[in-house]
Amino acid sequence: MFKSYCFQLQAVGANVTRTSSVLRPNSSKKCRFSSMIVIRALGNKQGAYDRIWNLDNRQCFFHLGDGSDLQRINLIAKKGLKPVNRSLVPFKLRQSLFSSSALDKKQLGAESAQETSKQPSLSTEEPRQNNGAWKEEEYPSGEFEYEKIEGWNSFLVKLKMLIALPWERVKKGSVLNIKLRGQILDQLQDRFSSSLSLPKICENFIKAAHDPRIAGIYLHIEPLSCGWGKIDEIRRHILDYRKSGKFVVCYIPVCGEKEYYLACACGELYVPPGAYITLYGLKVQAAFLGGVFEKIGVQPQVQRIGKYKSTGDLLSRKNMSKENCEMLTAILDDIYENWVEKISFAQGKTKEDIENLLSEGIYKVERLKEEGLIDDIKYDDEVTKMLKERLGQKPEEQLQLVDYKKYSRVRKWTLGLSGGRDQIAIIRSSGSISRIRGRFSGSRSGIVSEQFIEKIRQVRASKRYKAVILRIDSPGGDALASDLMWREIKLLAASKPVIASMSDVAASGGYYMAMAAGVILSENLTLTGSIGVVTGKFSLSKLYERIGFSKEIISRGRFAELDVEQRPFRPDEEELFAKSAQNAYKQFRDKAAFSREMSVEMMEDVAQGRVWSGKAAVNHGLVDAIGGFSRAVAIAKQKAGIPLDKKVSLVELSRGSTSLLEFITGGAQALMGLPSSLRLDESIQEFFEDLSPSGVQARMEGIIFQGLGEHQDGQAFIKLIKDYLSSF
Repeated sequence: MFKSYCFQLQAVGANVTRTSSVLRPNSSKKCRFSSMIVIRALGNKQGAYDRIWNLDNRQCFFHLGDGSDLQRINLIAKKGLKPVNRSLVPFKLRQSLFSSSALDKKQLGAESAQETSKQPSLSTEEPRQNNGAWKEEEYPSGEFEYEKIEGWNSFLVKLKMLIALPWERVKKGSVLNIKLRGQILDQLQDRFSSSLSLPKICENFIKAAHDPRIAGIYLHIEPLSCGWGKIDEIRRHILDYRKSGKFVVCYIPVCGEKEYYLACACGELYVPPGAYITLYGLKVQAAFLGGVFEKIGVQPQVQRIGKYKSTGDLLSRKNMSKENCEMLTAILDDIYENWVEKISFAQGKTKEDIENLLSEGIYKVERLKEEGLIDDIKYDDEVTKMLKERLGQKPEEQLQLVDYKKYSRVRKWTLGLSGGRDQIAIIRSSGSISRIRGRFSGSRSGIVSEQFIEKIRQVRASKRYKAVILRIDSPGGDALASDLMWREIKLLAASKPVIASMSDVAASGGYYMAMAAGVILSENLTLTGSIGVVTGKFSLSKLYERIGFSKEIISRGRFAELDVEQRPFRPDEEELFAKSAQNAYKQFRDKAAFSREMSVEMMEDVAQGRVWSGKAAVNHGLVDAIGGFSRAVAIAKQKAGIPLDKKVSLVELSRGSTSLLEFITGGAQALMGLPSSLRLDESIQEFFEDLSPSGVQARMEGIIFQGLGEHQDGQAFIKLIKDYLSSF
């Protein structure tokens, strides 16, 4: 029997005065259903809103659709009544009733203690700004806690250093030199790969913090071509490293918004006199191929389900739709707000100061120094000389620098940082999703469902792993492949804790994978959601006519020629095609609702193919909490019943592989400066193969986030096509 509870609420709506209302769920012994009545004072009128609520099935309730937001003031515990069971409260109401009044350091988890101690209190926080704090349980923050190696442990570490392999030996008083530039991959890379690896970068910061041989870090930042999720992860590790008391000096010759956002987390920041400074603002752009296809005689016939699923617009339109503009504007606002907030806090300025500087356009190095946005203007050799003086070295001596790649070979075991007996499996999934390896994708990274499923089944059958962290960095791909992986992840989650940690993007098929996990984490600016599907074909009749090409087909069956490219759809074919796409969307949406314990109606409100930032996704129930990989580990330990202060072994089950041929080819391309657009024909071939009636796609649209200061290759048309096709 469900007992009666009373709460005092505040109804806040447009043009509505704040008044006290009473929420009272009532039930009858004769009926398993309860009615929820919300009475709101509207001037001299009173409106009662009844909603039927099945207490035994969370999927069978209607949310309060009266247009007002409910904000908790307090909960009045009536005599003889128990606290309300939060899991029985609809999500939107639960979000308001149980929002946290304050966000402490553990909940933030993304900033150092130095920064979080200065964060404003969120006691005046508006509804929907609770960063996942509405959840019934508290998640551990996974915040880095530096512990100096002392006593017996210090002796053991020194002993291990003596017997370490030659390539693991580092001189005392060395400075770790890390150069961040270009693409940063979420996968672990082998020795043949020239790409930077996010896991290895983060690991080096952790090792350097504890390594008594490392005196500090000299960080070079060049133009970056990764997303904001990875940048936040690196920024968090810089702040954690600084807790050791060691210095981190940053040198930045090319300074755009992303580069400065990362650099300002360091203790010291220097730029050369002739640095390229382009702090002009942030932008987002969407490419449109409608005019291109029209000129070459290609007619795209696309079914995209969801008004925000703008992939169809990008193929058929020549400009931005209203819905697409709304979505991109919201994402850009979140990025801009986060950038201004973090920069202003790091530099001890107000948000208004930073916004005013950005609106003026900063391009002079001297202006950066005048405003206190950098420490000084120095060349690289001058910074090196300064570091030698700081370390007490003679001017004629060489600064003891340790290269990033060499230091990556230093095992954590050498520093006494190896894990415990309990093991947590790490499965990294990056790139576009396909069911099987394509003809042209032998050397291209991506998620192949048949390989992924095999790995998941091995982990499920093994008793070695206490929990699993699924690291996702994917814009989606094949809908069937996504669904098959969702099923396997769901089965795995039924046997052991599975935590999804999302990097730059986990949208469409990428989110499809994540929603099967027990807990979903994202960064503030992770692109997520995009719950929708797209499928279609290209009618090449006009193109064939222009070039004099023709085809003839003999078929049996009314819809046997549904996927032929030499003519458009017939009306009955188009109708069948639309029904097929709608069916695929409903499966995606309904499974998302089931996975997130939401009603279909509530999920429909946040689906429709819309892409959200991680911050917004938390507020809409698509993500459980904000945090990075370290927080995912802490939650995995909590779910597996492992004490948070106990060490665990993280077992990487996914490693990037580079064949010798790929290594040689990649080196030759880098040496000769061959443009990557030379492989455009393969991208187009796969694009045409994937986007067909038999290949429903759960992909995020081709959103291109661009930081100013990037070098242009002059091939605007090729770049336009390549940028769009790269998102498929």
